[in-house]
Amino acid sequence: MAQQDGLRAVVGERLRATRAARGLSVGALAARAGIGKGSLSEIEHGSRNPTLSTLYALANTLGLPLSELLADRPGTEVASPGITARLLESTTDADGTVEVYTLTLEPGAVHVSAAHGPHVVEHLLVTRGAARVGRAGAETDLVTGAGTAWTSDTEHTYRALDDRPAAAVLVVRTATGHGGPARLT
Repeated sequence: MAQQDGLRAVVGERLRATRAARGLSVGALAARAGIGKGSLSEIEHGSRNPTLSTLYALANTLGLPLSELLADRPGTEVASPGITARLLESTTDADGTVEVYTLTLEPGAVHVSAAHGPHVVEHLLVTRGAARVGRAGAETDLVTGAGTAWTSDTEHTYRALDDRPAAAVLVVRTATGHGGPARLT
């Protein structure tokens, strides 16, 4: 639990610093990200455990890769109902940022991820089970060992097929200067 408390504090500090650097109030960032002002305040103060969906909403709004909010800490795990993501690696160079995650998809749940931007590409390889993933309305069914890729400029979904969990490796590539759909300056 102490590790989780430490992560909450780091995430809160990074959110607060980035928001302040962009000249945004708590209310303005919360409204743009589609989350409650009280929830954002609690996240910034490290007293609330944010879900994967909430962190992506904030990262996308601020034009940041998710891994930057996670302090680029390999092993960091975040979840939303039906999905758990664990950061394996994050690197940034002149071409952009590459984030590598393992995903666990629970049966019976569909995780809908908001658009990340036109220059964000996701590559997914199923390592156990079967999954349906990709752009909403154009998902691909994959079995163990199969993969696909898509540009994340629209909603996209992740779902385990059958009645057992699925596991996958997800690589998210963000081109330099294209952190998300609403880069704020």
